[in-house]
Amino acid sequence: MKKLISAAAVLFCLMSTANAKDIVDTAIAAGNFNTLATALKAAGLVETLKGTGPFTVFAPTDAAFAKIPKAQLDALLADKAKLTAVLTYHVVPGKVMSKDVKAGMVKTVQGSSLTVATMGGVKVDNANVIAVDIVADNGVIHIIDTVILPK
Repeated sequence: MKKLISAAAVLFCLMSTANAKDIVDTAIAAGNFNTLATALKAAGLVETLKGTGPFTVFAPTDAAFAKIPKAQLDALLADKAKLTAVLTYHVVPGKVMSKDVKAGMVKTVQGSSLTVATMGGVKVDNANVIAVDIVADNGVIHIIDTVILPK
C-alpha cells in the first residue's frame, strides 16, 4: 500500500508541473528522481533530454536506484560510457502514451531493444511500470520501480 501511495504522490506532483517543463525539469520537480538527475548530469545527458524530442522515458525512482548495491552504483556513476548506455536504454524515441503500448520488443535510444509485457500490468524488462503518461513539453515519462540494464 505504501508503494501505491508513494507512486500516487509522485504522479500528482508530476502532473501538476508537467505541462510547463521538459522531461528533466518535470522529473526534478517531483523530488523522487534525485539519483536519476545525478546520473543524467554525470553522463552529460541533461541537455539532450531537455531537447525538442519527443522522448519516452522509463524513469526509475530513487527507490529503484537504491536496489543497486552502493559500490556498484558508485562504479556505474563513475563510468560515463557505461552510465550513458544504461540511461539511454531507458529512453525510447517518440512520445508513446500508455494507450499506445503494445507487448513486444521496443528499440531504445541506446540501440538495443527492451521487452514490454502487458499481461497483469505493464513491465519493461524486469521493471514494473507504476505510473504512466506524465506529459512534459518534449515527451512523456512512465515511472518504473527498477533500473533496467541493456542486454
